[in-house]
Amino acid sequence: MMQRLSRATLVAAVCVVLGSPLVATQDESRVNVTGKWTFQVQTELGSGSPTVTLVQAGEKLTGHYSSEALGEADLTGTVKGRDIAFSFTANVQGLAIAVTYTGTIEASDAMKGKMTLGDLGDGTFTAKR
Repeated sequence: MMQRLSRATLVAAVCVVLGSPLVATQDESRVNVTGKWTFQVQTELGSGSPTVTLVQAGEKLTGHYSSEALGEADLTGTVKGRDIAFSFTANVQGLAIAVTYTGTIEASDAMKGKMTLGDLGDGTFTAKR
């Protein structure tokens, strides 16, 4: 009886250990960034705190970007696992600038990464929901 209990305990422990990566993978596929986010952006040109509203449908991402520096713009992008990317065109004093954000979703309410402002430079960001 003692050997059976020990084997059963060992089998249960192995199942828990082997099952852990499966749980992590399933959690990653459930990442959903839908909602209102506050970004903190640092660039060579300065810093800002844009507000970004995101809507995720599977891997597809749409939304709206709002900041004092770059104004208002609709955005599109993707979410693949914990990777996020989105872009939009900003109109600054009559000049169209391609803006791209790429990053990692750190938790259900946090992300960080890099952004580019066309040929004007690049920077980093953190965001909280």
